[in-house]
Amino acid sequence: MTDRYAVFGNPIGHSQSPRIHSLFAAQTGQDISYQAILAEREGFVAAVSAFIAAGEGPARGANVTVPFKEEAFRLATQRTPRAEAAGAVNTLSFDAGAISGDNTDGAGLVRDLKHNLGCDPSGRRILLLGAGGAARGVILPLLLENPAELVIANRTEETAARLALEFARLPGCAIDVKPDGTGFPGLAGRRFDLVINATSAGLSGAVLPLPTFVFAPRCVAYEMVYGRVTPFMQQARAAGARVADGLGMLVEQAAEAFFIWRGVRPHTAPVLAALKERE
Repeated sequence: MTDRYAVFGNPIGHSQSPRIHSLFAAQTGQDISYQAILAEREGFVAAVSAFIAAGEGPARGANVTVPFKEEAFRLATQRTPRAEAAGAVNTLSFDAGAISGDNTDGAGLVRDLKHNLGCDPSGRRILLLGAGGAARGVILPLLLENPAELVIANRTEETAARLALEFARLPGCAIDVKPDGTGFPGLAGRRFDLVINATSAGLSGAVLPLPTFVFAPRCVAYEMVYGRVTPFMQQARAAGARVADGLGMLVEQAAEAFFIWRGVRPHTAPVLAALKERE
């Protein structure tokens, strides 16, 4: 019988995940179905339970998007180290009553940077903007790439400092570079080779108070939001930075989830190209 997968979110109508996984399945010859499910704000666990219990083939896994990643973390009966570090889960696997949780966001970002954009984080001075869930999900994967430095900047300096300290003390991880946390004023006089916007400013249209020279020559500026030109992207482009949005991260994190579920890694380049054609 056909294995079933889904993505849960609220809202969910905009999700590209069903198309992405359909293209992955066709490319790799995997017999799966994949649907988008709108879960009520207080009904995530019930929606997942209903999906698992439904007929017409076994439920094997699910992706989780806003606002349910932390709830998915609590739902999982076992979690990977990267999910534990992120404090959030975006990939669930179902097997014999057990629910395994993983977080593929950071892996997706790193793979997009390295394989699609030719931007290896190793040895680079990295600035990560934001200290919320989106930032948490990518800190450990970035640190494991051995950057020259990783600075976390947030409007509230204490939040950034606390997050940096948490990852500096992360147990069981051999990390050579310890992250630094600061407020936006603390970026004055500092330059970075890779600047990643993990704040929600791209969704709200807010302008971030970044110093003019924060973008070093040949800097790559990465916006996690996709499908629009954000003020951050405009700032970076005006400063001469190379700009990219988060569409590649979306495809690459989906490929990581597909690999977890099916044991085969799809080629992402043709899928990414197909999505760009529809923009």
